[in-house]
Amino acid sequence: MNVDLTDSELFASNKFWDALAHLRRTEPVYWHPDADGGGFWALTRYDDIVEVYSSQDSFSNRYGMRLDSNADAVAAVSQRMLSVSDPPNHTQLKRVLMQEFTPAKMRRLDDLMRKVVHEVVQDAVAVGEIDLVDVVKKIPNYVSCVMMGIPRADWEWIGQITTDAFEGADEETRAAAHGEIFLFFTELLADRRARPGDDFVSSIANARKATDIPGSDRSLSDEEIIFNCNGVIAGANETTRYSAAGAVLALAENPDEWAKLRRATQPGVETAAEEVLRWTSPGVHALRTVVRSTEVGGVRFNVGDRVTLWNVSANRDEDVFDDPHQFRVDRSPNRHIAFGAGRHLCLGARLARLELTVFLEALVQAARGFELTAEPVYNGSNFTWGLRSLPIRLLPA
Repeated sequence: MNVDLTDSELFASNKFWDALAHLRRTEPVYWHPDADGGGFWALTRYDDIVEVYSSQDSFSNRYGMRLDSNADAVAAVSQRMLSVSDPPNHTQLKRVLMQEFTPAKMRRLDDLMRKVVHEVVQDAVAVGEIDLVDVVKKIPNYVSCVMMGIPRADWEWIGQITTDAFEGADEETRAAAHGEIFLFFTELLADRRARPGDDFVSSIANARKATDIPGSDRSLSDEEIIFNCNGVIAGANETTRYSAAGAVLALAENPDEWAKLRRATQPGVETAAEEVLRWTSPGVHALRTVVRSTEVGGVRFNVGDRVTLWNVSANRDEDVFDDPHQFRVDRSPNRHIAFGAGRHLCLGARLARLELTVFLEALVQAARGFELTAEPVYNGSNFTWGLRSLPIRLLPA
């Protein structure tokens, strides 16, 4: 079987599952050639992927986290943006940023989030026939914009420019979108320094991080703040949007599971949210660069090798998940790695879980069922993947 994990059509057609299953069975540590004569390693089994996530001495993030990374762009943010940093800088930076994602902080957002999500879902049900992606993308965008204190007039633009930055048709489009986001947060940071408020940007604008000198600390640089604001808002928007849309499609295609969810208690809804995350796995792959020669899965990696971790494959690994190709809202245990693993577990994982759980609660309350009105359409990304369009009719409860 010919496997090309860089083929956008493979993902746009939703046909990559067989290719990943083939690699898990036959060559779980696979040398994937590039058209230019180079290549990269593709890891598709759960245990191997988790091992690499946990081996930060051998595998580095600072050279990029996705296959089509622009080397110059990565160099500009390396060791200053959390997702492309290594310890000790990664550890120091994450300690500061995580203060804004504690359970206490999430509880402060809870009422706001519930209000936003329920209004969005109720409005959608009232309309009836909609493209669900246009609806669910509002949820993480609105919540993260409020969390950051972004003016209401900019919310729609932020949502669109974030999508362009990661899913633009070409590198020029993506780079231009990232540039606009950086400029926006540069101006927002200047405003928060002059007029601080009770929001994420104001908080980290005045935070201090440890340095390599024991007992010393310093303020975050403007670049660290701007780059990580970009990372937070992008991660929140992409994961929740694709998971929420994928949830409704899975429930529409599995009416027995929808019936189970409608009968579920609060813990049952939280369990269902975890299955949605496993099933949709919006973060398809993560890239690591070998900085110390090592072996994984019986294969030797050399310094400089690129290694890709296919989260979407790990979450369907037959050796880890019982009947992994079935969507089951009551699946337990569910050790998925939709947010990665180890120290690089996604910063916004707690927020995304809460958003998705509240979305499912609102859906159960507002709708009694769904009817697809056209074929779903997927994007062609092998990095952040999911539904671009889901035409559907929501039937009011």
